[in-house]
Amino acid sequence: MQLTAAIQNFNFDHILLNAAGVMCQTKEELDTVLASNYTGAVVTKSATPALREGNPTPRYYEMAQNLGTINSMGLPNAGFDYYMDYVSQKQTDKPIFFSIAGLSKQDNLDMLRRLEASDFGGLIELNLSCPNVPGKPQTAYDFEATEAILTEAFAFFTKPLGVKLPPYFDIVHFDMIAAILNKFPLAFVNTINSIGNGLVIDPETDTVVIKPKAGFGGLGGTIVKATALANVRALRDRLRDDIKIIGTGGVTTGRDVYDHVLCGADLVEVGSQLAVEGIGVFERLETELAAILAEKGFTSLDQVRGQLKTIA
Repeated sequence: MQLTAAIQNFNFDHILLNAAGVMCQTKEELDTVLASNYTGAVVTKSATPALREGNPTPRYYEMAQNLGTINSMGLPNAGFDYYMDYVSQKQTDKPIFFSIAGLSKQDNLDMLRRLEASDFGGLIELNLSCPNVPGKPQTAYDFEATEAILTEAFAFFTKPLGVKLPPYFDIVHFDMIAAILNKFPLAFVNTINSIGNGLVIDPETDTVVIKPKAGFGGLGGTIVKATALANVRALRDRLRDDIKIIGTGGVTTGRDVYDHVLCGADLVEVGSQLAVEGIGVFERLETELAAILAEKGFTSLDQVRGQLKTIA
């Protein structure tokens, strides 16, 4: 069974990896993801130029009946230098995604310049979609700002670069963002980040379940799967073939992984369920995925990828 993928010159022996923000804040967590026999890569926590403690707690909550999660973490991370030190010293055969999420365009450009000048030989993810920093809008909902930062970045940046996007909800917005992204030599697009600014109430106390932003936070897990699949499908239909898709959102079973691939995902990230279940989730998901493929008579993901059927 071929459960592999490729992005440019990077080969992945497994298609599963962690979503930035989960099991990736410390070197020990990153090592844990890399050590799994069922992960194809690791993604660092989206880095800001300096260490951030993030938002006050409680800032993460798991909904009942495995419905999903809500969080307003606020980009807690150890800072750019911490992750640069990690990737410069780490010896691994698996690709590493270095994720960055500056609080301004200049932050992002400065970090990209440092990555360009470094010896880092992996992939870089420019996170344009963090919904949980108070007072900071998501860049990727501003199409002019998105085009401006990519224009400035690709004026000097030559390494494999992709972007992480928020969910879009209007067909014309799929058209607009794809038209922008197709102008640039992007290696990949990661879709989706959490659905921003949901609100969950504790029925016992009539209180919101997280403290930051008066209870507003990003939704993840089962509840976001349909939106994630729609974004994977819509962007796969609109982006150049050489821009690969990383599908993220709503993955709790092997069938969810299969559905992401069916919609066109090359790799699939696991966020909420990794937080809930721990590192063993990757083995379970891959085992379930392989069983589905075998049942359907497939021997490779290439036979499935992008083959979603519509009703005539």
